[in-house]
Amino acid sequence: MIAEIISIGDELLVGQVVNTNAAWMAHHLNEIGIPVKKISDIADNAEEITKALDEAFSRSDVILVTGGLGPTKDDITKHTLRDYFKTELVFHQPSYENITRLFGSRGFAISPINRKQAEVPANCTPLINYNGTAPGMWFEKDGKILVSLPGVPFEMEAIMEQYILPRLAEEDNQRVVAHKTILTQGIGESALSEMIKDWEESLPAKMKLAYLPQPGIVRLRLTAYGETKEKTLQAVENQAKTLQSLIPELIYGFGNDTMEQIIGRLLKEKNCSLSTAESCTGGYLAHLITSVPGASDYYQGSVIAYSNQVKQEFLRVSEGSLKLYGAVSEQVVKEMAGGARKRFNSDFAVSVSGIAGPDGGTPEKPVGTVWIAVASKNGITAKKFMFGEHRGRNIRRAALAALNLLRLSLLE
Repeated sequence: MIAEIISIGDELLVGQVVNTNAAWMAHHLNEIGIPVKKISDIADNAEEITKALDEAFSRSDVILVTGGLGPTKDDITKHTLRDYFKTELVFHQPSYENITRLFGSRGFAISPINRKQAEVPANCTPLINYNGTAPGMWFEKDGKILVSLPGVPFEMEAIMEQYILPRLAEEDNQRVVAHKTILTQGIGESALSEMIKDWEESLPAKMKLAYLPQPGIVRLRLTAYGETKEKTLQAVENQAKTLQSLIPELIYGFGNDTMEQIIGRLLKEKNCSLSTAESCTGGYLAHLITSVPGASDYYQGSVIAYSNQVKQEFLRVSEGSLKLYGAVSEQVVKEMAGGARKRFNSDFAVSVSGIAGPDGGTPEKPVGTVWIAVASKNGITAKKFMFGEHRGRNIRRAALAALNLLRLSLLE
């Protein structure tokens, strides 16, 4: 099966709403072995919808449509589908009972416009929307499938999980697909590609690798196709283990792991505590650490030492180091980490000092220059990074790099 996703809504085309529905649907379709070949956003316009449906039916086996099923006049998807399939709207009693239940639980009266949402094209299979008033609609034409879904994300997701994904998986059981996402930090996409070139070129014909970079991280997604789930999953796992043996210092996790979650697990395993001292990241590092439930078990606190005065008073950074080397230097960042470890009496301390930008750079220390240090009972280590010119990305990259340096220290 080949799938296609069509998202309907003027709000998508003017940039008012980001189309997260298509990403969610594509991910879950790929998980059950159905590749998505095209995703499109179109206007709430009958002519555009009809044109998009004609094109989709000519090239795809499964067409998923979201949006335009609300009760107001600008929601025209259902009426357009009625005309497209040359049928009429009929009243669907189970959908109306669901609407009655929803409105009753909220103390609302049902208006005639709400009642009309229980009307569906006569030749569709209605899919009751237990989280909203607009039912999904399953159509079949010339051996192909079209499903229309509400645009509200949590409504769409529930209908997909309850009705659509299980049924599609059952109908398309000839091909098995397995994915494995490998998370790396500390290297750019092109350098990583060069480093693992031989391994990538040796992958089996039915397995492919995708590079998914974002600030501070490169995700690698392995996808394999096979005849049985067990063998296909094992093939992916074997290749992931091989890669991990080649670049163990760069791989920090798999799947939906985050760097901050990995740090939390390691600190708990080793029964160690952590503190931080931040300058250019302004508390973002602490935010990442405390976003993990249970962080209070190991995280002591942070000093956001944005000014030199705070660095001196709270972290005991020497005035001489600040004058001689500057706030963005190996000497100062080491003193920040050591000062934080003493102030919080923690096993580990991480410090960050840099020039996030867009101003403040010099020829010797351009924007994006960041020093990071990790202090422990074994001493203090520091490393210099050159990130770039974008302030937001520099802050994100600096925080992730700091966590990765801590991860490597914990693993030692």
